[in-house]
Amino acid sequence: MPTEAHPLESILYEVVRNTYESRLGFSDPEIVAYVARVLCEFSEPDALFPLRDEDGRRIEDVDEMVRASDPVFGTARSFDTERGIRKYIGDYAMFAAGMCREILRPGMDTTQQGPTLEELIRVGKESYFIVSQFTLSEYEDEAPLFARLAESFERCVLGLALVREEMGERIRRRR
Repeated sequence: MPTEAHPLESILYEVVRNTYESRLGFSDPEIVAYVARVLCEFSEPDALFPLRDEDGRRIEDVDEMVRASDPVFGTARSFDTERGIRKYIGDYAMFAAGMCREILRPGMDTTQQGPTLEELIRVGKESYFIVSQFTLSEYEDEAPLFARLAESFERCVLGLALVREEMGERIRRRR
């Protein structure tokens, strides 16, 4: 039975596709659809920080997320869980870097909290690459998508920054 589409999916797909294609010259329908779904997922309450530590507290720090994904030394109970957490980290890093620039720490300034853009790009690319390495059985078909997401991570982030700009323009025009 097919799953019901998110109410925002068609709108976000259109904006992502138009922005990626017209402003970046980047045409990959599978990546466009994936990015639109990530935007839909993160539009839901509590979806931005689903990971919890051993005490049940939300994990919001990127380094803690990466540590949690480790099936040997972290809280991931299996390699499947590692894959799921790494997929989330890639999604979060792409979303935060492109759509939530205000949370970023500028450069090497350690007096402010939050990741730098460079940290998000590094951990996002790394996480998607790790997800792409899961090529057995049920993950085999998705692996190439995550390899392309890792390779084009910076373009996806830039595209999301442009999507944010476009969505802001649409909101301003409606006022």
